[in-house]
Amino acid sequence: MDKVRKTLRYIDRMSEMSGAVAKWLALLLVLVGTYETISRHFFGAPTTWSYDVLCMAGGALYMLGASYDYLHDAHTRVDMFYSMLSSRWKALMDAVCFLFLFLPLVGIMTKLAISWAVRAWKINEVFYNSFWYPPAWPYRTIFAVGLVLLLLQGCAKFVRDVYFVMRGDPLD
Repeated sequence: MDKVRKTLRYIDRMSEMSGAVAKWLALLLVLVGTYETISRHFFGAPTTWSYDVLCMAGGALYMLGASYDYLHDAHTRVDMFYSMLSSRWKALMDAVCFLFLFLPLVGIMTKLAISWAVRAWKINEVFYNSFWYPPAWPYRTIFAVGLVLLLLQGCAKFVRDVYFVMRGDPLD
């Protein structure tokens, strides 16, 4: 059981690190957005790269922050009945939802994101949204990494939930 606990703590640390990286992307969004606004409106010199950087940084922030949010239970939940359940029933509901909703959806998304990232690396794909034509592989790779981390964090929560349902005590 110690190896399971150690593995779960390692997954949690990866999610924490991912969230720490993601918060800096929020700063990047503010700085690039401010630079573009000042450049465009005060100097009449819009950039060719800011739109792409904003889109990629926003997507990376979202994906790298997903596992962090899941770790801290900060995601949005529609819980008309969930909040009225006992801790054990909540864990059971979370485990069932993981198996039938989370795992299939995030599993398919992860598989597709990894194949898109590999393809971007192989063909040296670029984005055609602007005249800057940035390479696609960094964004596609970060997107895939974010989904892998989310999948791992989901599996860690599933293990904790099943243990709690079976034993009545938290695993950690």
